[in-house]
Amino acid sequence: MQPLFVLFLARFMIGTSIRPVSVFAALAGVLGVAILILQPNARFDPVGLIAGLGSAVSLAAGLVLSKRWQAPVSALTFSAWQLTAGGLLLLPFALAVEPALPMPSAKNLAGFIWLAVPGAALTYILWFRGIARLGPAAVAPLGLLSPVVAVVIGWMVLGQSLGAFQLTGMAIVLLSVWAGQKVPQAAQVPRPSRMRDRISRKLSASNLERKKT
Repeated sequence: MQPLFVLFLARFMIGTSIRPVSVFAALAGVLGVAILILQPNARFDPVGLIAGLGSAVSLAAGLVLSKRWQAPVSALTFSAWQLTAGGLLLLPFALAVEPALPMPSAKNLAGFIWLAVPGAALTYILWFRGIARLGPAAVAPLGLLSPVVAVVIGWMVLGQSLGAFQLTGMAIVLLSVWAGQKVPQAAQVPRPSRMRDRISRKLSASNLERKKT
């Protein structure tokens, strides 16, 4: 649901217009993921649904606000501060709840390096750079590719089977992402700046005083 939330939050937070094609593509992506991963015996957990929706809204809001509050620094610097702040925020909870870490092995260290460098640092840099250049509405649908990639890796590495429903869901997801990328960038509605208006009034008053003198 996150791409759909991004469309509506971007309309109210940064003033971008909502295009019907983008809404249809987001809904098609939701349908495709559901066909891809849900099984006939699936059961819905209300607490899990509420937590999932809350997470999707939170991520969507962060995605839109990253575009609205663009920091005057590079994507590398912004990603570094983002990961540092997130780690410091989680550190006290990890120390209080999680058990102490055992002495890591070479395999553990390799896993940590993989998660830290390509799995976090590089992907965050590309993510924030994409938000700055393409906008939230174009970047958000790419998240729908995660379950597709997971299913493909499960088929290639773990030998899991792919049925007609999974292939249909993958096709719908890929088409929805493609449609979301093909939509022209939504125009941003001009939003008045209070600071700019205040400065303009001060300059006008200063010019008026100068003319009087």
